[in-house]
Amino acid sequence: MRTASHPLQVLLHTFSGLLSRHQTDVIAYLVEENLVLKEQIKGRRMRLTDDQRRRLAAKGKRIGRQALNRVATIVTPDTIMRWHRRLIAAKWTYKTERVGRPGLMMKIKSLIVRMATDNPSWGYCRIQGELKSVGHRVASTTVAKVLKDNGIKPAPDRPSSWRSFLKAHWGQIAATDFFSVEVWTPRGLQTYYALFVIDLKSRRVQVAGITTTPNESFMAQVARNWTDCVDGFLRDHRILICDRDTKFTAQFQAALKAAGVDVVFTPIMAPNCNAFAERWVLSIKSECTNRMIFFGEQSLRRAIDEYVAHYNAERPHQGVGNARLQSAEPAGVGEIECTDRLGGLLKHYRRAA
Repeated sequence: MRTASHPLQVLLHTFSGLLSRHQTDVIAYLVEENLVLKEQIKGRRMRLTDDQRRRLAAKGKRIGRQALNRVATIVTPDTIMRWHRRLIAAKWTYKTERVGRPGLMMKIKSLIVRMATDNPSWGYCRIQGELKSVGHRVASTTVAKVLKDNGIKPAPDRPSSWRSFLKAHWGQIAATDFFSVEVWTPRGLQTYYALFVIDLKSRRVQVAGITTTPNESFMAQVARNWTDCVDGFLRDHRILICDRDTKFTAQFQAALKAAGVDVVFTPIMAPNCNAFAERWVLSIKSECTNRMIFFGEQSLRRAIDEYVAHYNAERPHQGVGNARLQSAEPAGVGEIECTDRLGGLLKHYRRAA
């Protein structure tokens, strides 16, 4: 005997049938829409983002390969399943934690090398203390290893750099050197030697003398002039840098020493240790003397005097922020004027008042 159905069961059965038919209609529409889209993009490769691939892989795995074939997806079922496998693999792929002490950051290593280079007398513990003061806790043994790896010796064996020497005495150092110029005279072509001195801090230059014979008496007089207590160029200096030229005689050195100026010789074949003087020689030669022919000593003296005046007052210098060595007059508001020396060889510009 057939049991009569409860009215609620009949209602639920009917409602589920309606939902099933509605879902089927929705799926059929989506399949048709996918077919239309595939016709529109036929022959063109679709480029999906990683996020889009993850979304399709997650949904595709749930409905399976057969259902994917039926819904005419824009990618093949095999592609969907491959994306899914990659998604699973990515979930379980992670970086392994390194066992042991963490590695030292490259910037800390660079800082250790910089401290040791800039401060030759600093040992491992001193560098360790400086690192601690800026927030880096590093063992002294680590400092030693970093310096060893970079070829830097321990403090007692580490030589002081020439740069450190200059910085330690900045403002009390001057440098000197000779440069030569060929001059036509009644006796023919003669070589003249010009001796100059440059203050390393201000870059101010003074030419001490020009001669064909820089002998002991000439050098002794230069030493007296430079150390004059009233207007001597070296009266406020304590160190004079020069190369090992024999022109810098023992008498010259003794005269400077008596006035409290120590002569420091650069290493052999190391012109870079007297770089300021060498650079000034390059400047005067490239901007002046190599661009002129001199007939007689007076023409040479005039050219050098004009260049020194131009260099000290009118020429900008990169070493001091591209400014002039002497304070310039306040800029005017008028037209830009050009003034020149040596017939236009040396020029500078300013605004008229």
